[in-house]
Amino acid sequence: MQRKEGVLRPVRGKRIVAILAAGGLTLAAAACGDAPDETPSAGSSSAASGAAYKACMVTDTGGIDDRSFNASAWAGMEGAKAQQSNVEPEYTASSDEAAYEPNLRGYVTKKCNFILAVGGLMGPATTKIAKESPNQQFGIVDSAVEGAPNVYPMQFATQEAAFLAGYLAAGFSKTQKVATYGGLKIPPVTVFMDGFYDGVQHYNKTKSKTVAVLGWDKAKQNGTFAETFTDQNKGKAITNTFAAQGADVIMPVAGGTGLGTADVARASGGKTSVIWVDQDGCQSAQQYCDVFLTTVVKNIKDAVQQAVVTGAANQPLNATPGYLGTLENNGVSLAPYNSFESKVDAALKGEVDKLKADIVAGTVKVESANAPK
Repeated sequence: MQRKEGVLRPVRGKRIVAILAAGGLTLAAAACGDAPDETPSAGSSSAASGAAYKACMVTDTGGIDDRSFNASAWAGMEGAKAQQSNVEPEYTASSDEAAYEPNLRGYVTKKCNFILAVGGLMGPATTKIAKESPNQQFGIVDSAVEGAPNVYPMQFATQEAAFLAGYLAAGFSKTQKVATYGGLKIPPVTVFMDGFYDGVQHYNKTKSKTVAVLGWDKAKQNGTFAETFTDQNKGKAITNTFAAQGADVIMPVAGGTGLGTADVARASGGKTSVIWVDQDGCQSAQQYCDVFLTTVVKNIKDAVQQAVVTGAANQPLNATPGYLGTLENNGVSLAPYNSFESKVDAALKGEVDKLKADIVAGTVKVESANAPK
């Protein structure tokens, strides 16, 4: 996966681009030549002088070692420290949803310069605490907060990369059946499933095939959910059911629960392969690399890293419109094929590359009611 360090490249509206230059960090407007908002970001008044910049993160229930979105966000926090020495990152893990508010409020009391909430489930709690503390700078991954200009949203058009994954899965499948399931039925999860479903349908239309998708019906917005992001046994049970029904490529959108899918695939003797999500599975869960066909990458790491670096340099983090990761700005992508590099047909690889170019160009439209607005 390629990226440009220190750069966020928004693609719509007036999204702010943070650019690391030789003399320091400057901001440029992303559209129409408009200057950025000159209002300094909350909670970062002394950062530019080199004073410690406390960047504090509250995880979702999956914890810091979920090999998925929490781990990605923490990698961004650590990356910010490596890039800017005055950054002091720390985190608190949420044992359950009831812990969101006290964990966020605890960091307000601790006077952190930047408080990051990880995951769409934390939206209501972040809204409440942010409105209670209007001078505190917050950030949130996978959600936007209405009426709270002190919350910087980082969202991702994952339906675009998942569309590529669905097309790839359909082309790679030997059984003509593929599957996907989620941890919880929430938009940051179902947006992956929408894109995957549509990618399979695009393959079917293009190739006059009838590859079936188990686990999700986009039109009905109905499918299979583990109701957890942590229980690997539920991931195993769901995967065994899909495999018994003939699916040989499975995409779990379920955090640590999805490791149960990887376990089943590894025991299948090559009959089942997995499409991972969020972080390249061959980096975040290396022991399962031999079953990961690819990963639908959500580049949380770079988005978080640049947000923290921007705040630590005493530059504004504008809540409107925030950051949107797309295929065009490498905010979402497909990971390398890794151990499947020689197993995926060259023609199919070329079709996936062409499809990406067509999505970026707008000639292929990828739509989801669950996508960030």
